[in-house]
Amino acid sequence: TRIEQQLQTTLLPLSSFEQVKATRVLGTIGVVETHRSVNVANIQKRFVELGVWIRPFGKLIYIMPPLVITNQEIESLVDAIATVLSEPDCFN
Repeated sequence: TRIEQQLQTTLLPLSSFEQVKATRVLGTIGVVETHRSVNVANIQKRFVELGVWIRPFGKLIYIMPPLVITNQEIESLVDAIATVLSEPDCFN
């Protein structure tokens, strides 16, 4: 419940980004669906540079954090997603 609530609070607002078609949270799964496919090579490189491991595919950037994740670690994941959403090199 804690993870789901934090994802709803932090991830769902990312729908305001121009690149984002929709955001969804179901339990501990958070998804950002973009209008265009992501450039997997560029976006993964940026995520690593930002200190997180997120593996997107197609038009989806999704996270399935472990149940032991801290609130601060969730913030790091969501902040990294927000960062790449504003970088045009991360999209095809």
